Amino acid sequence: MANENLESKRWLIAGAAVVIQLCLGTVYAWSVFKNPLMKMHGWDGKTVQYTFMILMGIIGLAAAFGGTLVDKKGPRFVATIGGILFGIGTLIAGYADQVGSIMLLYLGFGVIAALGNGFGYVTPIATLIRWFPDKRGLVTGLAVMGFGAGAFFMGKIAPAMIKSFQQLDPTGTVIASGVSTTWYIWGVIFLVLVTGSAQMFKNPPAGWLPKGFTPAKTTVSAADSFTFGEAVKTPQWWMLWSMLCLNVSAGLGLISQHSPLAQDIYKKTMGLTGDLTPEQVAIVAAAGGTVVAYAAIFNGLGRLFWAKISDNIGRKMVFLIMFATQAILYVLVAKGLVATYWPFIIASCYLLACYGGGFATMPAFAADAFGPAYIGKVYGFMLTAWSTAGVIGPFVFEAFKPQALMIAAGLLTAGFCIALVYKAPQGKKSK
Repeated sequence: MANENLESKRWLIAGAAVVIQLCLGTVYAWSVFKNPLMKMHGWDGKTVQYTFMILMGIIGLAAAFGGTLVDKKGPRFVATIGGILFGIGTLIAGYADQVGSIMLLYLGFGVIAALGNGFGYVTPIATLIRWFPDKRGLVTGLAVMGFGAGAFFMGKIAPAMIKSFQQLDPTGTVIASGVSTTWYIWGVIFLVLVTGSAQMFKNPPAGWLPKGFTPAKTTVSAADSFTFGEAVKTPQWWMLWSMLCLNVSAGLGLISQHSPLAQDIYKKTMGLTGDLTPEQVAIVAAAGGTVVAYAAIFNGLGRLFWAKISDNIGRKMVFLIMFATQAILYVLVAKGLVATYWPFIIASCYLLACYGGGFATMPAFAADAFGPAYIGKVYGFMLTAWSTAGVIGPFVFEAFKPQALMIAAGLLTAGFCIALVYKAPQGKKSK
């Protein structure tokens, strides 16, 4: 009976993890806020883009620290702190738009919300790896699927909210962008949902295994797990770090410019040139939001698909496939062979599916290589690759726009080479 209760409990924890990740993943819809902020305050693209770069950099660092806290303080504590910070940071971002302060936007969305996001992101992963040794790829994919899918809801809902809350003076000039009210509402939602779901989190009893499950000999057991200090001394830890960084750099670069890029392609497809009417501007903005939303669905589904497939064909093979196919597709887009709206949506969906797949597969990859006992810190610090990619990807796509897609293809090719030569570390022997 006790084991059956634990079996039910672990699925409730998995459900709470999905809710948390859905909320946290809304940051991937950042690009739908970019143009309204630029138009309202006269900020240029790079100035606004720094917000997303800071956000991504801080998230990875916070996840590394949060992973250590999960191992020491437990998942409920860390996830609760994450929910509070993420909600408050979003509220501060709303106030930053209201008063027109770019520095306050950096602080609220780029730092405080990012700290909460990193704490909240790593906690479900570290917890579920311990609860689901029998479904490691599937359950980490399910959890982080929510993170990818969160952008779908924000990508579809936020443009309409921004427009409805927008205020115009009698001459038709925008005097309030609608972004602030949108963020105020979402900030409250995040506070309630993330902190509420965090109360479900708890580690399984020491030594617990699902009924009838025997760990595979090819993976590292809890008793033989590498500590962080041991893992980081192996070349394999750094190879996995590099693979994650390269995959995420390409994906985050695209995400950071997704809506503006999609809008440009939509205007070319529809033959829209010169100054647009307000109605045309709204249609173009909605077209950009649609691409963000559809791609976000596949960002989520890709996390579940690739992670589940990795349970069958292996983590290494999944990364080889993702790296190779993405590199080819980025080259096709760069060469203008995918230059109209709907083909671009299809390409975006696949690229974001692979981007999300890397996030979903890597926790299981790391746990297979180094064991589950210290996975909070071992994988948490591996997420500094996310921080690094959060600077590399958005910077490349903003500073080297004509060559950005080819650079992304080059990064993915480098990742393919690393994955090709990767071999699992030799396991420790239990003492």
